[in-house]
Amino acid sequence: MYVFYGVVLTVSIIFSAIYIYMWHKHFDINFTLVFTLVPIACVGYLLSSLVTTLEGALICQQIIYIGGSFLQLFIVLSIYNLCQINIPRGVRTLLFVICAIIYSCVLTIGRRDIYYKNISFAVVDGEPVLTREYGIAHTFFYVLVCSFLLAGIAAIIYSWIRKKDVPRRILLLLVIPDVICVLSYFRVFRIENSRLDLVSLVYVIAEFTYLLIAHRVNLYDVSNTAIDSYTQEQKAGYISFDFRLRYLGSNDIAKELVPELADIRTDEIFGNKPSHRRIRHFLDSFKVDDKNNLFVHTVHDPDGNSDADRIYNVIVNYLYDGNRKRGYIITFVDDTANKKYIQLLDTYNEKLQKEVERKTRHIVEMHDNLIMSLAMMVESRDNSTGGHIKRTSEGVRILIDEITKEGKLALPAEFCADIIKAAPMHDLGKIAVDDAVLRKPGRFTDEEYAKMKCHASEGARVIHEILLHTDDESFKTVAENVAHYHHERWDGSGYPEGLKEEAIPIEARIMAIADVYDALVSKRVYKEAFDFEKADQIITEGMGAQFDPSLKAAYERARPRLEEYYGSLPEK
Repeated sequence: MYVFYGVVLTVSIIFSAIYIYMWHKHFDINFTLVFTLVPIACVGYLLSSLVTTLEGALICQQIIYIGGSFLQLFIVLSIYNLCQINIPRGVRTLLFVICAIIYSCVLTIGRRDIYYKNISFAVVDGEPVLTREYGIAHTFFYVLVCSFLLAGIAAIIYSWIRKKDVPRRILLLLVIPDVICVLSYFRVFRIENSRLDLVSLVYVIAEFTYLLIAHRVNLYDVSNTAIDSYTQEQKAGYISFDFRLRYLGSNDIAKELVPELADIRTDEIFGNKPSHRRIRHFLDSFKVDDKNNLFVHTVHDPDGNSDADRIYNVIVNYLYDGNRKRGYIITFVDDTANKKYIQLLDTYNEKLQKEVERKTRHIVEMHDNLIMSLAMMVESRDNSTGGHIKRTSEGVRILIDEITKEGKLALPAEFCADIIKAAPMHDLGKIAVDDAVLRKPGRFTDEEYAKMKCHASEGARVIHEILLHTDDESFKTVAENVAHYHHERWDGSGYPEGLKEEAIPIEARIMAIADVYDALVSKRVYKEAFDFEKADQIITEGMGAQFDPSLKAAYERARPRLEEYYGSLPEK
């Protein structure tokens, strides 16, 4: 007897090992539970053939019934999942609790007569024999497994008739474990004049059937196979974020393309560091307009060989959990071959290329002049901020100069130049503010102030549209951030997004100091200009509340230069 059970156990372990080798992240969890429970039950049967005491025999029964009490539940759940029939979460939980109650009755064997009663044990012809009379809980066990059988068969028949997208081969295979396990509990499969319990063999047959199902089932899941195939063939990288731009995860390809991902923790807000600005810009642009979701990302060769650079199309979309939007996902697709083919074509007409570049520079200059003229026009509508653009631009330049000298933030030179260039555009959104509000000769009412506050997000939108087709993605990002977030506060009480601390882009934090300083020392229709001492007191007290405290040292060094500059103006 023990030889038979030993062979069955060995085969069940081999089948489980094959399943582990085949395992795929898209496998149904109920498959895994089946391949876990069957070897455990087979261990119980093997031990039951070796025991010599009643106590040992009862323990073996408790091990065997781990499979008996739960296996049919997981078989039924797997049937419903494969048939694409949803079982409410509450129902699944209730069924598991019922099975757990049945098994708790099994654990009372030998102490209560709920499951077994009138138990006796003997060794006959060298083989252990456990004689028992079933109790009421065992009757409930039969009722439960019969209910599971009927539920499984009903789902298979329904799917056979009504569901064309459920493979017939899988439905036929699902019948086998559902039926034979229940029949084995009623001793339908038995050998005359033998004490062998064939339930363990039936379990192994069920395992084998599930191996056949597992081998085929993922091929029918178009969503998962398409994703896996696309990722492997296209060498696609993925990065995901929630709606608060907290980093959720990425695959290995994305980590190779964006090395900065190695330094960020899961759930950390992405975009706080200058090295994150490019990826953050993709997300910010998509947030402004979800139709603007295609970008280009270049991975430069570490040896400086431009011919070995890789060029990727970057696609931003919403991240879905079922039908719910849960965040954003960025996809990188290698487009190097196409891009380099285009570059190769370009080399055939170098003269034309140079002419295009010359005209492009001219267009950029015209573009910049147009933007500056637009900013000046907006300022001309505001009767309280004359000269504000020029003064704040100089203030930003002085602050950037001192930040660079300090060296703590290590801002790239190109980034610093972009901030200075973007500074005149910070109030561009006022173009959308009604004249009645913008030109009001006095303080705003709450309603008017709410309208005025819209200029920040509106400015980002306007700049995004103006710079939509620019090749200078870095400047575009900085310009949008300066306009969008220069009224955010370090403590999170600013507008329009209520960003807090380092979630506010550094360019906007710098702009905020220059903007407020100019407002303090300049005359407005609703106030006189503050003297330098008062302005300095307000700015200093605002460090850590309104302003980034890490910029305090740079501001203090910039203060004499700011006072010298403002003091040289004929009118503030």
